[in-house]
Amino acid sequence: MNLSQRLSLVFSALLLACCAVSAWLQIRASDLHDQQVIQAVSHDLASHIAQNGPLIDRSGPRADMLRALFSQLMAVNPSVEVYLLDANGAIRGDDAPPGHVKRNHVDVRPIRRFLAGEGLPIFGDDPRSVSGRKVFSAAALPGANGATAGYIYVVLLGEAHDKWAARIARNAVLRTTLWSMTLVALAGLIAGLIAFRLITRPLGRLTEAVRDFDAGDETGAAAKLSSLGMLSARGRARGEIAILERAFQQMSNRIAQQWRELTYRDQERRELIANISHDLRTPLTSLHGYLEALSLKFDQLEQPERRRYLSIALLQSTKVGHLAQSLFELARLEHGQIQPAAEAFSLADLLQDVFEKFELAAEARRISLRAQISTRLPEVYADLGMIERVMTNLLDNAIRHTPEGGTIEVELAPSNGKVTVTVSDTGPGIPAQLRDSLFQRPVNVGGAQRIGGLGLLIVQQILHLHRSAISLVDREGKGGTFLFSLDVAVATADR
Repeated sequence: MNLSQRLSLVFSALLLACCAVSAWLQIRASDLHDQQVIQAVSHDLASHIAQNGPLIDRSGPRADMLRALFSQLMAVNPSVEVYLLDANGAIRGDDAPPGHVKRNHVDVRPIRRFLAGEGLPIFGDDPRSVSGRKVFSAAALPGANGATAGYIYVVLLGEAHDKWAARIARNAVLRTTLWSMTLVALAGLIAGLIAFRLITRPLGRLTEAVRDFDAGDETGAAAKLSSLGMLSARGRARGEIAILERAFQQMSNRIAQQWRELTYRDQERRELIANISHDLRTPLTSLHGYLEALSLKFDQLEQPERRRYLSIALLQSTKVGHLAQSLFELARLEHGQIQPAAEAFSLADLLQDVFEKFELAAEARRISLRAQISTRLPEVYADLGMIERVMTNLLDNAIRHTPEGGTIEVELAPSNGKVTVTVSDTGPGIPAQLRDSLFQRPVNVGGAQRIGGLGLLIVQQILHLHRSAISLVDREGKGGTFLFSLDVAVATADR
């Protein structure tokens, strides 16, 4: 059973119980009201009987007078039963058929309360029942010296009343009460079921959306959540269910977004591994080939030839080492294992050191290295080693993609509390279709030329740690142009 069915079942049971209790209370209250009215109306009946004549003389109760009087009263009103009691409540006279009187003594305490004028109704013992109690009328019979000789005790609702009341109740009152209770219960049940349906409808839709989302149907779940959001916005679903709807919608959107990101990251990781495998295969194959040639033809090769083979093998080994180091460094940066140790330093001095590092490589390809540094350039506040790695990777990338006789230019300029670094070359530039994924993974151009690679990924991660970012910009007459900025040392200290 779903939530709506369980709520309906519990509500139906509670409604029936409440109707039954209400009917019982109504019948009970009606009986008490009738008995109170009867006792109030017949309050002085016993007094009138006591004034009819002496019912007790010195020899005891006058049996003939009692029977005659009691017979007359019961003939006039069959519902009353009259008894003569002594001062202690013992029954001294009655006109009941033989065997109908079940006890020979009546508790006098309710009689005294009645004579004292306490609030009605007051219930006393019913002589024709072992434990029953009924409303009554009572009067004291005076004796010698002003003492109470006994009591006239009149049961107002006797056996005849009980018989006819039960018959009438079975035929009319009970039937009417049951029909009324049934109609009220049915109307309340219908209203309650409609109310539960209206209340739990958004929850049912939310349940269907959760089921669709769990089954992987994100489109169906999104459509249901969208309809729920429209209902919430129109005010048709409020309170806790509306809050739950919005919370689940936000959670599902977040989970879906994270799942898409995980899928994209997994695809990116696979492509990165494939590209790195390609990068490793070439130098490892060359390294293995030259080492194998040296091993097989060592005695046949001349000394210069052996040195050439060794130099090529060492060069390929260096490439593999650099690639492995780059992978290790990128992994540490992505997992937050490296944090920048910021300090103030001159970016112009750092650029000069990096130029010296690439001077021989640039001369070998007749590439010109130029620096444009603004006058009075402020110091920057960053990690010196990390920024040196950024400049090194950018210049290395520019040299590899700049044709012989080209130019690489680095511009340093202050801008709004920062120092902007621009690295440009006269190479072929970056194709438009590759710019979006340039800083995400190594990219192949035409299956041979490599654009970016691990170097740009490392640059991006380092600048991210410095609350900065690298971007590719277009400049007329230039090839690839990269731009990033660093905080000025004084501005950083003020913050």
